[in-house]
Amino acid sequence: MARIPDAEIDRLKLEVSLVRLVEASGVTLKAHGKDRIGRCPFHDDKTPSLVVSPKSNLWHCLGACQAGGSVIDWVMRSESISFREAVERLRQETGVAPPTVIEAPPPRMGVMLEDDQTLLRRVLDYYHATLQQSPEALAYLEARGLTHPDLIESFQLGFANRTLGYQLPDKNVKAGATIRGALERMGVYRDSGHEHFNGSLVIPVITPDGAITELYGRKVTRDTKLRAGTPLHLYLPGPHRGVFNEAGLIGQEEVILCEALIDALTFWCAGYRNVTSSYGIEGFTDDILTAFHRHGIKRVLIAYDADEAGNSAAEKLSARLIAEGFDTYRCRFPKGMDANAYAVSVQPASKSLGLVIRQAEWLGNGQPPQRTETVPMVETPAVPAELPSLVAASAPETDEAAAPELPAHRVPPSVPPVPVEIVNDEVRITLGDRGYVVRGVEKNLSYEQLKVWIKATCGSFVHIDTVELYAAKQRGGWIKQASAELGISEEAARSDLAAVLRVVEQRQDELIRQKLKPAEASSAPTLTPDQHNAGLTLLRDPDLIERIVRDVEATGVVGEASNALVAYLACVSRKLEKPLAILIQSTSAAGKSTLMDALLALMPESERVHYSAMTGQSLFYLGETSMKHKILAIAEEEGVRQAAYALKVLQSQGELTIASTGKDPTTGQLVTQEYRVEGPVMLFLTTTAIDIDEELLNRCLVLTINESREQTAAIQAKQRSGRTLEGLLAKARTDDLLAAHRAAQALLRPLAVVNPFAEQLTFASDRVRLRRDHAKYLALIDSIALLHQYQRPVRSVVHGGKTVEYIEVSAADIALANRLAHDVLGRSLDELPPPTRRLLSQAVAYVDTCAQAQAIPRTGVRFTRRALREHTGLSEAQVRVHLDRLVELEYVLAHAGRNGQRFVYELVFDGDVQRSAPQLMGLASVGTTVNLAAGSTDLVGTSWPARGDLVATSRTIETARIASVAAGSSSLVAAVEQNAPLTGEKTPSSYRNGVSYPLPPVVEH
Repeated sequence: MARIPDAEIDRLKLEVSLVRLVEASGVTLKAHGKDRIGRCPFHDDKTPSLVVSPKSNLWHCLGACQAGGSVIDWVMRSESISFREAVERLRQETGVAPPTVIEAPPPRMGVMLEDDQTLLRRVLDYYHATLQQSPEALAYLEARGLTHPDLIESFQLGFANRTLGYQLPDKNVKAGATIRGALERMGVYRDSGHEHFNGSLVIPVITPDGAITELYGRKVTRDTKLRAGTPLHLYLPGPHRGVFNEAGLIGQEEVILCEALIDALTFWCAGYRNVTSSYGIEGFTDDILTAFHRHGIKRVLIAYDADEAGNSAAEKLSARLIAEGFDTYRCRFPKGMDANAYAVSVQPASKSLGLVIRQAEWLGNGQPPQRTETVPMVETPAVPAELPSLVAASAPETDEAAAPELPAHRVPPSVPPVPVEIVNDEVRITLGDRGYVVRGVEKNLSYEQLKVWIKATCGSFVHIDTVELYAAKQRGGWIKQASAELGISEEAARSDLAAVLRVVEQRQDELIRQKLKPAEASSAPTLTPDQHNAGLTLLRDPDLIERIVRDVEATGVVGEASNALVAYLACVSRKLEKPLAILIQSTSAAGKSTLMDALLALMPESERVHYSAMTGQSLFYLGETSMKHKILAIAEEEGVRQAAYALKVLQSQGELTIASTGKDPTTGQLVTQEYRVEGPVMLFLTTTAIDIDEELLNRCLVLTINESREQTAAIQAKQRSGRTLEGLLAKARTDDLLAAHRAAQALLRPLAVVNPFAEQLTFASDRVRLRRDHAKYLALIDSIALLHQYQRPVRSVVHGGKTVEYIEVSAADIALANRLAHDVLGRSLDELPPPTRRLLSQAVAYVDTCAQAQAIPRTGVRFTRRALREHTGLSEAQVRVHLDRLVELEYVLAHAGRNGQRFVYELVFDGDVQRSAPQLMGLASVGTTVNLAAGSTDLVGTSWPARGDLVATSRTIETARIASVAAGSSSLVAAVEQNAPLTGEKTPSSYRNGVSYPLPPVVEH
């Protein structure tokens, strides 16, 4: 059990206020000179006899109990707990101890592997964290020679120091009982309430995909301190499952099979990564055998202990392996020793274990390997006198004269070219009869490090290791291990490593240069002729707006035509200098992610970046031009709150800059480096929250999902139709639809947009935030115009020696923008989030119904949350959150219920729900400005028929009457463009404030 350091105890005694602790337990203290006195709670104290000294932070009872001490003694006595429990409580008081890290899994019936895995992973993480603070466990690893720097992290080793229970909820509460019951069922806890692995080094068995299948515990306490009958080796109850270090078997033909996990770790630390272990002498399971077949293992080296039990088990196991078709060998250790004991006794372990492997005895199935007869040993490790010599016992007799002499490899002054082959991310090098495969170079995109995976082969010998080539100590260790395992001299290994280093450095330099190479000016994907024609046909479609709405619906979005069109136009705005930003706000499962995913699927992959979450600094390091004119989509607004500041700056200013400290790659000195990210960037977010950062909210167009019952029925009908044959064929057609839109988006050019009606437009101005909403309104008009660039002439003007290309806004663009602005921007002015306003509407309907049924006024109706849930069909969480918001904003009044047991509510809102929702007022009116009847553009199905008159007045105050368009006969855009010449003669001048300014000549092309 881990001993609490004296320094930690002294710190708690000084930092935790005893006065606050005593008063928190219900004792009233009064000043008495420099001390404080009160009645002692540990006996019947009629007169104050408890003395607390704030200066020394000590207490003492002068009465019957005569108790006293520090804050630890007070907690022990007042709560009747042990010393360690008291220390853990005080640690949490000071913030040193972590809060409860083990949470209850969802309650389910039976054994649920997923829930058990989550709980077991958290337990293992806690054991892993305690290992680093457990000197006795670290000392045990050092004594067993398990000192590899990557060992603890690679195998997630841990230590059970009896403190797990302090991190769990109390067993008297439901969560604590659930967790402890689950841990007891899995075997981590015993029936007595004690940890199963108390005082043990914990070694997990983890599959390559991360699932925990078994835990092994080895007591680290000295054997003389253990009670009689205490087992040294512990496993979870039940049959053994999984294969230890299965990841090390992947891609191997030979495996070392140990008797115990400690022995397998010993081989791993010595550099032999193709090692696994049985669970004791009778612990070779079917899982291990299946893994051997699955990974294509051909040779098995049984490295069981050299005692009677180990020899007997190895003989029995070899017969089974031979019958399964494996070439089987027996690694021989001195009598009575195992792999770990031998490696610790005979250093270095890499050589001593390498000698055991080379001299492994062939047991059967196939021809004996030639390597056991022809491998020359560079150096025989020194064996203690009391140990029998392995060389004398098992080395084959060979003719020394016939043994080939090892050549002395040295690097010549002029380095010859090295044969190099690069396959995918592998660098393959051939040096004589030796081959080297290097992986992981692409991960070292800094000149300061070069950590790679190297596989060295020489004939049938293999050496695999991960090495930091810029660390002299690791290079030296690699040279020694490689020379011992490959059977070459250290000079040869050193020469080979120098050649490998030169090649890898050259490859690293190429990769870094490619990474730092400026991106191409145009990131548009290359289109085939068919894709180009499909995209161009889409952009030139006279019913482009209607087609977009239909196509979004075809991808699976039901009944969200207005939202889909706004979001699509916002995605188009990424080509503008000031793009729009979209925030879809709805309750969970309403379909916000479906809408976002459908819109993103219509955009080219190279022009969108989709993240689940972002950290606070991540935006600053995306690359200077990697986000320019792209869509940045984040699945949930909550996942980007740390980066909210950077997002707001990027949206407002169009770029990000940060000064950071880093090392100069040449001198290695710390210098200030500037990182810059260029915009503009179109931001796309979703959220279920009703409380959103106001600064981020007023930069976005807020869309809300239709959550009505009719919409739910429509979605369900769509889901059912997707299971039919017609639905299957529709999915197949969707691929062509998506390809056409991606091609069309790739064809859109980031042109400038000129609005000839800009000075005649009007907008509401009664709120400060409308300054930003006005900019969104203008950007929405520009996005519509930009989308129609292939249906209008592209003009150019030369100014200041530069040619600027642009397109002009039409009246139809403004008409459509007005229709959408009333719906979207008006909603953003509402103090109630859309889900809250829907609940208000449903509450008003419910209260009106109750008032009519009971023949009482509205104010006399009282209702509960339960009644509102039953009326609306919403969940308890939804009703609670939105009803609390209505109470806070004084739309609803809360009254205490009978005996204070529950609340009842009164509706104090007496207006019209729909009319009380703000609408965007003050848009262009009839007269000398452009009058656009936005109300005549209601959605009907997926089309936009214009009804009524659409009047436009030119800048020369010449009004043109536009003929009425029959409903459904043509689109709004077509009606405006075909029937209404919006301006008179185009004059090369700009008319402002009664003054005419000459403009450069305009060229159409």
